[in-house]
This record gives sequence, structure tokens and C-alpha cells, in this order.
Amino acid sequence: MTSYNKSIQVRWSDLDPNFHVRHSVYYDWGAFARISLMTDCGLTPAAMLQHQLGPILFREECVFKKEIRYTDELTISVQLLKSTPDAGRWTMVHEIWRGGDTLCAVITVDGAWMDTRLRKLAALPDSFRQAFEDIPRSAQFEWIQK
Repeated sequence: MTSYNKSIQVRWSDLDPNFHVRHSVYYDWGAFARISLMTDCGLTPAAMLQHQLGPILFREECVFKKEIRYTDELTISVQLLKSTPDAGRWTMVHEIWRGGDTLCAVITVDGAWMDTRLRKLAALPDSFRQAFEDIPRSAQFEWIQK
């Protein structure tokens, strides 16, 4: 997979009293797109549950660039920016585009995998490795050490 995009619909409940998208909604959109990507790559919630594995975030940051309004047509892209060789820790970048040509926000998350039974960080099992490899990589992708 070379790219991943998800359409986002702005809902009335996403707006603040000034008719701008509430800041927390951007993070919800990022989570929606990120989990949709993982699911489409084969890292489904059911498979994670079966393997007692789940993604966790250490950092989530959004840089707001342009205003988003209720009637805007949005697309969010997700790419892998960094990863350890065992895919245990990673960074993903999400870009929210209006009308296909206006970058409105950039969300960056640093994450890892957690063994949900032991409540400790875990390496990605070999059975999930190919699915993780299918996540599109940013042109700035780099390998990182733990």
C-alpha cells in the first residue's frame, strides 16, 4: 500500500460555539483514520483482542494550519513516519486536507504495542509483522532504536 486516505464528515456535534471544529475532534479523527488503516491492513480489533495486544500512545500532537467549517469536505491521510525494526514502537503522521488541496492540520502520534494481559510494552508478534509492513510510509520515514 503506497498511501491511505479516509474521508471525514464534519458533524454538527464537532463544532464549538464559534462554529469551528473543536480541538479534541481532530484527535478523534486521527484515531478513527489510524485504526481504520490498521484494520484494513489486517491488524483488526478482533485479532488484537485474540493476541492480547493493543496500540497505546505516548504523545499526540496536532498543529492547526487552516480553519475547518461544517460544510467542508475533508480527507485524512495516515503514514508511518518512524518505527523500530521490531515494529514495537512507531510514529505516525496524519494530514487533514480540505478540498484535496488545503492542508488544515497535521497530527503526529508516538505509539507502541502493549500486552493487554501483562500491561507491559510488547514487540509486535511475527504474525502481525506483514500487516504492519503494509502501512504506507512517509517519504521522511526512518528507522529508530528503542
